[in-house]
Amino acid sequence: MTPNLDTLMMIPGPTEVPSRILRALSRPMIGHRSFEYIALQKDCEARLKQVFRTENPVLIYTASGTGGMEAAVTNTISPGDKIIVANGGKFGERWGELGRVYGAEVDEIVYEWGHPVNPDDIAARLDERVKAVLVTLNETSAGVTSDLEAVSRVVREHQALLIVDAISAMGAIPCDTDAWGLDVVVAGSQKAFMLPPGLAFVSVSERAWAACKQSKAPRYYFDFGEMRTAAEKGQTAFTPNVSMMFALQEALNMLFEEGLDNVIARHARLAAAARAAVRALGFELMPQPGAESNTVTAIEQGRLEDPDAMRKHLAGKYGVLLSGGQSEYKNRMFRIGHMGAVTEREILTTIACLEAALSDVGYACERGAGVRAALEALA
Repeated sequence: MTPNLDTLMMIPGPTEVPSRILRALSRPMIGHRSFEYIALQKDCEARLKQVFRTENPVLIYTASGTGGMEAAVTNTISPGDKIIVANGGKFGERWGELGRVYGAEVDEIVYEWGHPVNPDDIAARLDERVKAVLVTLNETSAGVTSDLEAVSRVVREHQALLIVDAISAMGAIPCDTDAWGLDVVVAGSQKAFMLPPGLAFVSVSERAWAACKQSKAPRYYFDFGEMRTAAEKGQTAFTPNVSMMFALQEALNMLFEEGLDNVIARHARLAAAARAAVRALGFELMPQPGAESNTVTAIEQGRLEDPDAMRKHLAGKYGVLLSGGQSEYKNRMFRIGHMGAVTEREILTTIACLEAALSDVGYACERGAGVRAALEALA
């Protein structure tokens, strides 16, 4: 490792935490039942509703994104309920695992990695027995974004709930909760919100509240009803991470200063630059054309013999951290994360260092081709 070199984390989470948010994390502690805390939580909840584009309550859990996913399942699904799970990668797979843990009858639609969810596949499986459809808006393991609006149109023709993992999408990729009729939407702090891991955000529709009252699955910490009752008083049912709430407020300040639409446009622009750069270096993308994610670029191995060795060299010599593949794609691909507090500077630095590392490990490519393609895309 090069001495005194700060690592540039270009991974799909946790993302870099801006200095403004780090300062907020260090604020003196306050009581989590104090008037000051109540004002803090109410402010965060009101602006989270704007980020989610919903009038529904957005519950704030001290948990990982997976905790939010578990809350979505245990509050709405009873043992024996039939659910449809769209599995196009590691995190779609997680929906199925959660469903089975809570005793659901899981009808799993498995996609080859790189393929988005096909609404027609869901339509073909829907019947009166289906309680819920569980999908992943942005599958980070494969760098794929699915057409959630099209999926929602299919599901809305039935009585099934639509439950969405938007953890690596919310705040960076369009997700219109109310307009698309999404019943439960889960997001996490360590992605586009620019925070450390530790908070999960869950929006809950009126249809989902009705399902919650009927659900017979066991729950305690994740109980929607307990959280909603507490939230009406500006509190959480159990002790929150107060420091993370300070940080969340500052992160929301930053998002609204930039403008939510501008944040989404920035992610699209930077993603286009990353895709152009890696193609210019001779790589293919894993996602089908048109389904590429704007928060993570998933790159097939191609002529690169050992992606993990290249990533290790890139981190050690140049201080840039990329992600590898997961499950059966370990050391068969690599991924560039570009969500949260990422600008043109980070993209261009990453591509320049990637070119150098590729050259170092003997990968033949035109010097400067990636940076040039990225600059053209940004222009």
